Amino acid sequence: MRKFKDLTGMRFGKITVLEYTNKRNINRNILWKCKCDCGNEVYVATSSLNSGHTKSCGCEKNNFVKMGKIGGKIGKHYLSRTRLYKCYNHIIYRCYDCSNIQYEDYGARGIKVCEEWKNDFMSFYNWAMKNGYRDDLTIDRIDVNGNYEPSNCRWATAKEQANNRRNNIVIEYNGERHTLAEWAEKLPINISFSSLYNRLKGKWTIEDAFTKPVDRRKNRWKNEKGNNASK
Repeated sequence: MRKFKDLTGMRFGKITVLEYTNKRNINRNILWKCKCDCGNEVYVATSSLNSGHTKSCGCEKNNFVKMGKIGGKIGKHYLSRTRLYKCYNHIIYRCYDCSNIQYEDYGARGIKVCEEWKNDFMSFYNWAMKNGYRDDLTIDRIDVNGNYEPSNCRWATAKEQANNRRNNIVIEYNGERHTLAEWAEKLPINISFSSLYNRLKGKWTIEDAFTKPVDRRKNRWKNEKGNNASK
């Protein structure tokens, strides 16, 4: 097991570290259970504690939000219960609220919401309506390291967004470059993403992983064995 410095009991600004957890964020950074002087308990990554980036649970920023400084000019739009308004709140809080579980992957990385949207929900709403918003789509940043702003956002399906993640595996084969998920759909051998991933993880060459047919009999035997065991 990889060794790490025990931060239990240490203070970082208003935060006191309570205990180590088995949780990790999307970057695989260890998360510590912490308590803020205001009484809130939050999970904070080691890097954010050591760098001094996170010094509270976000209570000060929460007050900032409650006072209407973030996401202002809401007005009487009667849209507060819509899915689009919830989406808007999610991107605001993940970028500015330290207590949000996604903050480490957004605000802590320097990702922001443009002033046009941050200060006016209706500006975001109008952009969404003009750019193909549907209830089955999610907001996706074209440059995953860029901000939430009109020039860097689009409405995408779950599949399109999955193919735009920072941790995607991109492979070049026969002069084409695709993510592993895209290759799983394009290859003629009818193989799932997980099977393709396991082949490459098991040190298969790209050529073998992409061309050797899947042994369906082995999978069928495993299924039959599992069914018999459950009887």
